[in-house]
Amino acid sequence: MLLNTLLLALRSIRRNLLRSFLTILGIVIGVSAVITMVTLGNGATLAVQNQISGLGTNLLQVRPGQRMMGPGGSGGAPAFKELDGDAVSTQIGGIAAVAPEARTGGTVVAYGRNWTSSIIGSTNAWFITGNWKLAGGRAFSDDELRAGSAVCLIGETVRRELFGQRPAVGELLRVKQISCEVVGVLASKGQGAFGNDQDDAVLVPLKTLQRRITGNTRVNTLLVSMVDGSDATRVKASITELLRERRN
Repeated sequence: MLLNTLLLALRSIRRNLLRSFLTILGIVIGVSAVITMVTLGNGATLAVQNQISGLGTNLLQVRPGQRMMGPGGSGGAPAFKELDGDAVSTQIGGIAAVAPEARTGGTVVAYGRNWTSSIIGSTNAWFITGNWKLAGGRAFSDDELRAGSAVCLIGETVRRELFGQRPAVGELLRVKQISCEVVGVLASKGQGAFGNDQDDAVLVPLKTLQRRITGNTRVNTLLVSMVDGSDATRVKASITELLRERRN
């Protein structure tokens, strides 16, 4: 029975070769189109997920808001202090790490080359909140963080533009008015979700930036990484309440 059906089908195909060919071609094109669209969709989803995860794990960025300056007036709230980050880390549950961050821009120089980059001051918690890895070298020591030592880590873009094929770890880099030793190179992240080059950065201890570069103790942002499964709404409300109490 099955053999007769197969033979009948083959005779029908042979009598209508052109129509059979076009039918098969349509099926192949349709299936190929579906497979291509699914593959492209999965690739785009993965790319977006990688960009988001590159920003950090369960990351909250806390910045000063606005404060009232009398009837009808308002002004920028004062910047954070490093102790504000310590308070958030120790007094609120569900927090994995808190990194105080201050930023400025400036020219960095090495081997007669100069490059304009973002200069970031923070602590080693910055690696956790931003999901950063090291391509070489090491992170800051506790003594370097406390003393505000002249040490730095650089992103891949800065390393390429200033050092080329030379090894950067152990070399001196002039950051604005100070010279610092390159103790590590950050693993490349590439373009961020907003089109910025995440590798175009120089990281120094927070106290180094404050004392030797900017000359103030302001902290622009608190980077807060939450523990997996934490209630983000509760954590945000707790942070807001704590910082308002501390800063009146």
